[in-house]
Amino acid sequence: MKRRLFSTVLALTALTTGLAAAAESPARPFAPPSSSSRIGSIMQIAIVDRTTGAELPIYRHRGEYWVAGRPGARYAIRARNAMGERIMAVMSVDGVNVVSGETAGIGQTGYVFGARENSDITGWRKSDSQIAAFEFASAGNSYASRTGRPDDVGVIGVALFRENVPVPPPPPIAPYPSRDEYSSRDRELRSESSALGDAKAKSAPAEAAASGDAPAGSMARRQAPAPSLGTAHGRRETSYVGKTNFERAQSTPDEVVRIRYDSRDNLIAAGVIPVPPTPRWPRPSGPSPFPGSDPGYVPDPPSRY
Repeated sequence: MKRRLFSTVLALTALTTGLAAAAESPARPFAPPSSSSRIGSIMQIAIVDRTTGAELPIYRHRGEYWVAGRPGARYAIRARNAMGERIMAVMSVDGVNVVSGETAGIGQTGYVFGARENSDITGWRKSDSQIAAFEFASAGNSYASRTGRPDDVGVIGVALFRENVPVPPPPPIAPYPSRDEYSSRDRELRSESSALGDAKAKSAPAEAAASGDAPAGSMARRQAPAPSLGTAHGRRETSYVGKTNFERAQSTPDEVVRIRYDSRDNLIAAGVIPVPPTPRWPRPSGPSPFPGSDPGYVPDPPSRY
């Protein structure tokens, strides 16, 4: 079934960061685990702080990915299509579809990305040219909570679908002549004069080449890819999109990216973001039993008056 879907327009290029992790060892100096800024294979997903332009570190903890947000900061979902084909991304924030505002489902509308296309999705789509910016806020002030859907606050999801591209039919194959047809044709050729036969033999290659060029050219035009999607860009609250047809190759997503988020303090308290351990033997804040460091013996006390 074909759907009318939105196509991204604002394309940005950024470097890809690899995924890495390091474990803490009590026998070595503390080294916090390194984090990635992008995850995903079909499409690489990052969360961007729009104030600084930096991609937020993504931490992996107990099989889940997390980012730390700052209350009041605007953010964007940065997506890069890693494939050489069109991909549709159904995006949700706090369990709400970012395009339609419906309680999110994988069968809903989404954004279509051209081959290798990059784009920042900066907010809830209000029209073909306007968005309401994504902004970190308290759970009670979130859009999902204010619309009566607080159960899934704190998660960003991207369901990715490949396109069902129709395969052009093979060219028709001419039927193979029967033996009788060959025999009658041979008799006709033998009955013609040798001069006429030579003329036909000389003109045959040119005619064959001319007749072969037309089918090849028309076939090439039929197999050409679909036109590239139009793009545009806007300011913070302006984001233009176009509409296109997209047929999914299958009803289930080819990949689902899930990123949870909370404040940095909450993530530190939950152990998602590790902190350096306190020194094992800190210097006492009160009197020191060894205030001096010069070696020697006990001196005599001062003389009395």
